[in-house]
Amino acid sequence: MRHEELETLKKLLVTFVKIGISLGILAYLVRDAQKHEVFGDLLRQPKDWPVLGLAVVACFCAVLLTLVRWCYLVRALDLPFRLGEALRLGFLGYLFNLAPMGIMGGDLLKAFLLARQQREHQARAVASVAVDRLIGLYMLFVVASVAILATRFWDSPYATIQMTCKAVLCVTAVSTAMIVYVLLPGIDHKVLRRHLVRIPYVGPAIWRLVDAVWMYRRNRSVLFVSAAMSVGVHALFTVGVFLIASGLYDAVPTLGMHFIFSPLSAATGIVPLPVGPFEYALDRLYVHAPMPGGEAMKPGQGLMVALGYRLATVLIAAVGICYYLASRQEVSTVLEETATGPQAGIGSKDQRRPEPEHVS
Repeated sequence: MRHEELETLKKLLVTFVKIGISLGILAYLVRDAQKHEVFGDLLRQPKDWPVLGLAVVACFCAVLLTLVRWCYLVRALDLPFRLGEALRLGFLGYLFNLAPMGIMGGDLLKAFLLARQQREHQARAVASVAVDRLIGLYMLFVVASVAILATRFWDSPYATIQMTCKAVLCVTAVSTAMIVYVLLPGIDHKVLRRHLVRIPYVGPAIWRLVDAVWMYRRNRSVLFVSAAMSVGVHALFTVGVFLIASGLYDAVPTLGMHFIFSPLSAATGIVPLPVGPFEYALDRLYVHAPMPGGEAMKPGQGLMVALGYRLATVLIAAVGICYYLASRQEVSTVLEETATGPQAGIGSKDQRRPEPEHVS
């Protein structure tokens, strides 16, 4: 069997394992929901449709703000980039993030499409996508950490909640220290690279992220403004989840508690599974966190809220479908280029990326 066939078989096996794990998580949650008659209760009780509509609007505004943030990061690298084009590429990427496994991910599609437009500055184009995702993920942990500290959520009697809170606070502290270190003046770029690439498995990936952040080190204010935008993004998503819960159920945890639940659940996105971790985390948090009256939501109700959020993302992705229909040829070309190898997409200029000090 040829090497290419082995790699294809390996990818298929990994994909099937991921799908199997996701289905297993969902099956467990569905069985739990059926045990507590959550589906029947949800069908019988009235819904607050205006509130659910506002939830979709809040999530849509959050997505728009992420695209404005990305446009700002691209322009900060002195690349010509219109907001309208950022919306087009961004919604295409958002659509592909919801596509079945095996199709190119949304961030990768955005990077390739932007790199095709910026032939002379492909490394900068790719760096903007990487830094945009990194800032969003980092601020997700920051928002969750602030909410945990403000509410003393780590004092929960449940060991799982305590462990999760400690893990989030630890990740936030370590990542903050790393970012501060990378942005300090006088750090030797080559020495840092030599140390990072030696880390087994994750070293090269960490280096690529550090390298991307380094391109902004002379424009640190750009990173701070982008971080502030990210706070707005996560706040809007949190409000969206809270409104979905309020539209489905009469009694739900407070908005303040959702500033813990939503970021913590969203942080499970780092787990390489298509679905499952987010639904499980939100459902368990609802069960283990008492509402103002002292009672807690039933197992399975958090799953319904999570599925409502998933539905909202599908509705938002409909905008991406419109952009896709208008850009089918361009997207098809990118997919064909990446299928034939990276050299056909982001070319050799990206491999010989300019040193970061050339970026103002």
